[in-house]
Amino acid sequence: MNGRFACRFDPRRVTTPAYVVDKGLLQHNLAILARVKEATGCKILLALKCFAMFRVFPILAEVLDGVCCSSPHEARLGREEFGREVHSFAAAFSETDIADLALTSDHLVFNSFAQKRRFQSQAAEIAGQFGHRLEFGLRINPEHSEGANPLYDPCAPGSRLGIRWQDFLADQLDGISGLHWHNLCEQDADCLERTVTVVEQNFASILPHMRYVNFGGGHHITREDYDVERLITIVKRFQDRWGVQVYLEPGEAVALNAGYLVASVLDVQPAHPGTATNVIMDASVPAHMPDVLEMPYRPHIIGSGESGEKAFTCRIGGLSCLAGDVAGEYAFNQPLKVDDRLVFTDMAIYTMVKNNTFNGVQLPAIMLFHPEKDELELVRSFDYQDFRNRLS
Repeated sequence: MNGRFACRFDPRRVTTPAYVVDKGLLQHNLAILARVKEATGCKILLALKCFAMFRVFPILAEVLDGVCCSSPHEARLGREEFGREVHSFAAAFSETDIADLALTSDHLVFNSFAQKRRFQSQAAEIAGQFGHRLEFGLRINPEHSEGANPLYDPCAPGSRLGIRWQDFLADQLDGISGLHWHNLCEQDADCLERTVTVVEQNFASILPHMRYVNFGGGHHITREDYDVERLITIVKRFQDRWGVQVYLEPGEAVALNAGYLVASVLDVQPAHPGTATNVIMDASVPAHMPDVLEMPYRPHIIGSGESGEKAFTCRIGGLSCLAGDVAGEYAFNQPLKVDDRLVFTDMAIYTMVKNNTFNGVQLPAIMLFHPEKDELELVRSFDYQDFRNRLS
C-alpha cells in the first residue's frame, strides 16, 4: 500500500498542477492507528499544522479522537469540521486568541506559567458563560533531543517551547489536568522510549497529579518499518505506571505517502556544459512544496531514479523566478517532453497547509481519488480571486 513508487490513477486524467489524495491510502494509515488505539486505549489527534484537508475529516473522524491546533483559525476549523476533541497550543496567546480559543477548544495548553497566570481565569470564565467545559495543560521541555534538524528540534538549547524542569513551579498547578511535550520529527518508537525515560525521571512528582499526558507528534507510526509493537508497549506501560490517559498527535503518520503533486512539463532546455538538462514544470517548489527547500530534501518522482542511474538525467525546476526553484536531479528511462506528467510522492503533508502564491503562480487544485470507483473528485480549484484576496 506504500504510495512512494506507484499511484493508482492515470496522472494524465489530472489537470495540473494538482494535489491528489488517495482515500484508500488514508484508510490504510487509519487502520494502523486504529490498531494502536485498540491495543492501548490511547487517544490520537490529527495535527492540523501538517494536514488539514477537511473534505476527508469525516473519514478521519471514524478513527481519530480529534485535532490539535496552533491558532484560533485552526481551532475553529477543527470545531466546525472535525466535530471531536480540539486541543490548542501556541508559544504564546493574546487576549484576542483566548477569547476565541475558550469557546472552540476543549483543551488549552500554556507554554509558560506566566501565560497560565495571565489567561487561565479569563479563559475559564468565558467558557463558563457559554456552558463550555475547558481543561488546561502545560507544555514541558524534556530537554532531550533525538538528533533532529535544529530547525525542527523543540528541545534545542535556547528553545522557547516548553517549560524546563528547573523552571517548573509545582506549587502552581491549580486547574492543570495535563502535560504535553513534543520533541520528535519523523522518528521511530525507540526515540520516544528514551524521551519517556527522561520525562519520568524529571517529572515523577508531577505525573501522578495529571489526568492525561500528550506525547506530541513526530511519531512515524504508519511508515513501513516503524516499530508499532514497541510503541504499544511504551504507551501501555506509561498509562499503567502513572494512571493517565496518553494522547498522541501525529500529522505525518495520518497522511504519510497518501498524496501526490501532479505537474506537467512546460519546457525542456538544452543542457549547459557539464550540467544536466533543465526541465521546467507548471508547479513551483517554494510555492507548492516549500519543505523541499526548508528541510531540505529531494522528493521522489514516480518512475525516476538517481542522477545518472537511467538513460536521461535532468534537473527539474519550477516556473517561478527564484533561481533555487529546483526539486533536484532525476534520471528517467526516456527523455522528458512537453506535457509529460511528473508525479511527486508523499505530497499530502505540509503542502496544502504551507503553500503560497509567490510570483502569482497558480495554486494547485485539490483532488480526492476514490480507488473503489476509480474516480478522481475535484474538491477545490483556485483562481485569480484567491490570489488577489490574499494581498489587500
